[in-house]
Amino acid sequence: MTSGRASLSAAQARRVALAAQGFTNTPRLRTRRPFDPALERLHILQIDSVNVFARSHYLPVFSRHGGYDVPQLDRLLWRSGEYTEYWAHEAAFLPVHDRGLFAWRMDDYRARHRREGRAGALSSTIERVRAQLADGGPQFVRELEEGPRANRGPWWDWSETKRAVELMFAWGEVATAGREGFQRRYALAHDVLPAPALIPVERGEAHRILVERAAQSLGVATLADLADYHRLKAVDAKPAVRELEADGVLLPIVVDGWVKNGKPEPAWLHRDARVPSRLAPDALLTPFDPTVWFRPRAERLFDFHYRIEIYTPKEKRRYGYYCLPLMVGGKLAGRIDLKADRASRALLVQAAWQEDGAPARTAEAAVELLARAAGWQGLDEVIATGVGNLALPARFDAAQHA
Repeated sequence: MTSGRASLSAAQARRVALAAQGFTNTPRLRTRRPFDPALERLHILQIDSVNVFARSHYLPVFSRHGGYDVPQLDRLLWRSGEYTEYWAHEAAFLPVHDRGLFAWRMDDYRARHRREGRAGALSSTIERVRAQLADGGPQFVRELEEGPRANRGPWWDWSETKRAVELMFAWGEVATAGREGFQRRYALAHDVLPAPALIPVERGEAHRILVERAAQSLGVATLADLADYHRLKAVDAKPAVRELEADGVLLPIVVDGWVKNGKPEPAWLHRDARVPSRLAPDALLTPFDPTVWFRPRAERLFDFHYRIEIYTPKEKRRYGYYCLPLMVGGKLAGRIDLKADRASRALLVQAAWQEDGAPARTAEAAVELLARAAGWQGLDEVIATGVGNLALPARFDAAQHA
């Protein structure tokens, strides 16, 4: 026990974390503004380009509340003016009124790009893009291109125009103005964002707000957890934690089993966090869900070692290309490699694995969750290959189990 710190058991800490993340025993989707509960809890939705089953940012709402109308969420995120995109964790959707909290990051990107010579090397292209956006309004990169895309660099084979736009986006000079498929339409920030979103929040105050937001979303967390949520440096998060602790917003605590360098690792409980007596949700998670996106926390909280294998050669993969963590009874009980075969209207289970000590009802819960996932994605059946140690029916109708 660390002096002056209360304690939680490992099971209590899991329940605190799941409650803070918006999980419930009986998921229910509201009919009016159905996404608000999840979005208010999480603050941000990480964006990822992989679309084997469903885009990553669609899954956190499904994981917590069940099936919903995806185009409705698209309209909220891309057309309502209430959300924008920025590097708030990785690339993420965030409320537009929170954009000023990342002005310090925009300043840091600009300074780094100048120091490293990137801005100077692309100065003429940046000036051209700035003028094109000022004259023509929101445009895709393909519309901003000048001549054949011959001058490509090492950044994922990006053209000079694409590199220039991404620098300007990182600095905050350019913002997104919608998407077509997964391609961003860019515009000068002052042309498409409300004036309050352009007002910077002072660096120290922004760090304090972001750390408190992280604590609200995580419930109980270490310094590393709090820093990672918005990708702060620990040296920047630490003063914010001290201030929030002094103000009674963060309560120092020790969690049984949370050990670092042979000693109990300091942690903090947000003052609004609750410790449910029972919380045992079932859910399929995206690899980029805040519950698991910081892998050291997932191991510490759930004893769940997870690594995404999309960049691993096929012959070296252990579990599958794009495995979704499987939560059963509030525990991370397995992982399932999914692919939506829209041509045949089937959800393909390419591999299914359960952890040692997984609940006895893991297979039953997986069937129900897979059926719901298939129905949500407009698929008629689930087909399992039999790969992995989690035994599932070879084929089952989505409607009969959802």
